[in-house]
Amino acid sequence: MPRHDVRVYDDIFEMMPSEENPTPLVRVRNSLPDESEYRLYAKLEWLNPLGSVKDRAAWQMVQDLEARGEIGNGRGIVEPTSGNTGFSMAALASARGHHMKAVVPNKVPAEKKILLKMAGAELDVVNDELCPAPGLGDGSINLAKTHAKAQRDRYVMPNQYENVQNMEAHVRTTGPEIWRQTEGKITHFFTSLGTCGTVSGTSKYLKSKNPDIRVIAVQPSEGHDVPGVRNVSQLEVTKLFDPDLIDEILEIDFELAYVRAVELLQKDGLRAGPSSGLIFEGARQILQREGQGAGVGVMIFCDDVFKYTSNLVKHLPELGQGLEP
Repeated sequence: MPRHDVRVYDDIFEMMPSEENPTPLVRVRNSLPDESEYRLYAKLEWLNPLGSVKDRAAWQMVQDLEARGEIGNGRGIVEPTSGNTGFSMAALASARGHHMKAVVPNKVPAEKKILLKMAGAELDVVNDELCPAPGLGDGSINLAKTHAKAQRDRYVMPNQYENVQNMEAHVRTTGPEIWRQTEGKITHFFTSLGTCGTVSGTSKYLKSKNPDIRVIAVQPSEGHDVPGVRNVSQLEVTKLFDPDLIDEILEIDFELAYVRAVELLQKDGLRAGPSSGLIFEGARQILQREGQGAGVGVMIFCDDVFKYTSNLVKHLPELGQGLEP
């Protein structure tokens, strides 16, 4: 049995998040404009074993494929990815003895592509024009489907955009963790839109406990380059989006994703990536609009900033100044 009390494990799989082994909630204080009764927490998903919220869905999907005999005996995985799901899946699959091909849009930061290769994935990089939506495009998905169809004996495609196990991971882990960590006092849940597994699964669980919990999905403005997140106009590729589970979709200027990420590190010591910065700005705007009375908000901080330094310098060029003697 995993020894969560002393953090001693037999393998990486025992470290996967659960109600008994949750990722931390950390209160955000200094980055908020005013002190108030409202408690706003960041759920630090970069403290998952492979560094992102996507560990949850990737592990759930790999386990499901194994249980159904879809992978093994020389048959591996092919999956379109903007980075995090692919990295988690590649590392977990490799540790279980399965090979993986990742179909990756060229716009994905170089850091993520390198990590995918380090995790053992074979990369198939799609040109920009085949990837109309930042982060992931129909070209990537269709190419992965082609590989899976043409090489059935070698690949199966989990398809994070349609696989209910993606959502089920959050019904089983993220939702119960948040409910327990806030002692059932959560009033607002903030996250982003991507595959929509996180928002749909977590909302499904939380609203089953208290239908009055407000679920706010934060989307970037059009033309964004925030990897891994989408706005509503880009959601035609996913079958996991359920508008009935979301109370409000709030659009944020995507440039603020990068600005807020830096502020979170400088003011609160949180090494948040740009998607976390986007979600935080959404929470700030909701609090400014509704007032900061009593309440408990939880934000999904999807991953940390280390994979996005090249993107940050592009948007905040002052970070690249003074690096040479």
